[in-house]
Amino acid sequence: MERGDRQPLVRETSSSYHTFPGSTARRLDREYLRSLHNKRLYLAVFAAVLGNFSFGFALVYPSPVIPALEAHPNPALRLDQHTAPWFGSVFTLGAAAGGLSTMLLNDCLGRKLSIMFSALPSALGYALLAGAQGLWMLLLGRVLTGYAGGVTSASIPVYISEISHPGVRGMLGACPQIMAVLGSLVLYALGKYLRLLLDWRWLAVAGEVPVLAMVLLLCFMPNSPRFLLSQGKEDEALGSLCWLRGEDTDYAREYEQIKDSVRKQSRRISCAELKDPFLYKPILIAGGMRFLQQLSGVTCILVYLQPIFKKTSVILKPEYDAALVGLVRLSSVAIAAVSMDKAGRKILLFVSAGVMLVSNLTMGLYIHFVPASHNGTVANTTLESSANLPAEPTNYITLIPLLATMFFIMGYAMGWGPITWLLMSEILPLKARGVASGLCVVVSWLTAFTLTQFFLPAVNAFGLEVPFLFFAVISAGNIFFTGCCVPETKGRSLEQIEAFFRTGRRSFLR
Repeated sequence: MERGDRQPLVRETSSSYHTFPGSTARRLDREYLRSLHNKRLYLAVFAAVLGNFSFGFALVYPSPVIPALEAHPNPALRLDQHTAPWFGSVFTLGAAAGGLSTMLLNDCLGRKLSIMFSALPSALGYALLAGAQGLWMLLLGRVLTGYAGGVTSASIPVYISEISHPGVRGMLGACPQIMAVLGSLVLYALGKYLRLLLDWRWLAVAGEVPVLAMVLLLCFMPNSPRFLLSQGKEDEALGSLCWLRGEDTDYAREYEQIKDSVRKQSRRISCAELKDPFLYKPILIAGGMRFLQQLSGVTCILVYLQPIFKKTSVILKPEYDAALVGLVRLSSVAIAAVSMDKAGRKILLFVSAGVMLVSNLTMGLYIHFVPASHNGTVANTTLESSANLPAEPTNYITLIPLLATMFFIMGYAMGWGPITWLLMSEILPLKARGVASGLCVVVSWLTAFTLTQFFLPAVNAFGLEVPFLFFAVISAGNIFFTGCCVPETKGRSLEQIEAFFRTGRRSFLR
């Protein structure tokens, strides 16, 4: 078919899209997806998710560094029981600030430039950590790397969803989580196996590498066609889509669909429009998922993993627990990536929440009913002090908390970890996508900071089982939330998803 013969197909799709896509349009969509060349699309996604690699690296940076700073000979750099928790948790405050600023950056600079902008605070933060001469430099470095992580958390999923097509959007939407886990594993490996060769300052220097690689590669990548159209740059948008899909494909047809959707949302959002279900429903769903994701306890479990294992006397050497959990996360996210576009989003969310429910319930009941003499805990021992006690496993029943934790991480990484980020970028309407994605990141990291700060006081006041039983209740709520509120977006274009929220007709999602 010649280029000039494609115009009738464009008009047919554009008109049929307004109601319900007919069998002809669906057949053309399937043929179009099979004709696409994805190599350049994969390259653009890889360039973007290097920001998530840096985010995962920075998130767990305190893990090998805190022990070194607690024994540092310089009093100005030495961490104690009061400053060490702040060195770890202040990162989440920076991430919340990054998400807040992205509410403006996403729409002013665009998705790609927002990701590139994050390199500035990230590089500066790592430089402060590498050359720190006092506590304020350490904390400021953590805040800046956290800020960069908040910007990338809000920008990268949106960028990926807007440049991807329905055939691979689920798989590519899981890439940010995969790269974040890889970043954490690389940090653990550098901290464990190279600590005799690398001072803790050199770990910060190593963090600069993915940041610089991200900026360099993104210079050659296109911006989002949807963002370019929203700015009135039609020629650039068409060129961007041509580069991403391939010159010998019928990309003009997809371009007309995107252009039609953008035309309907050309005006900026007003306060009165927030009452429109087309806007507030997807925003509430995306924000609710980010809120419930953090309330399920994943950040607390990852941050306090070693003390939890110590308190329950898990048969595991402390230096291997984080790496083992990271490998489980990586394999589980990979499973989710290859199955999201086949099984669908909702079924994975149901399975994920169910596994987290059983795992948290098992952990809570184990701690409550197994006597201290069996799980190695000591009466009135706090979680912080138990981290310094030698583990003394008495029998194989202590495998239960290890397996429960591993299954929790597996369940989280298969669904409520990557899919919440993917759905956030899929269901938010274009005219509010930049602002709303930043808002969701703010909700996520403020919830994580609050929960992390209250976790230790709750454990000391009520026991370790209470938080896990609370996490189990939240996981049960996740199941109901998925069934009642979350739409299935597998195989649907962003324009079809918007049409569903605009009209309420589920036929658009079938």
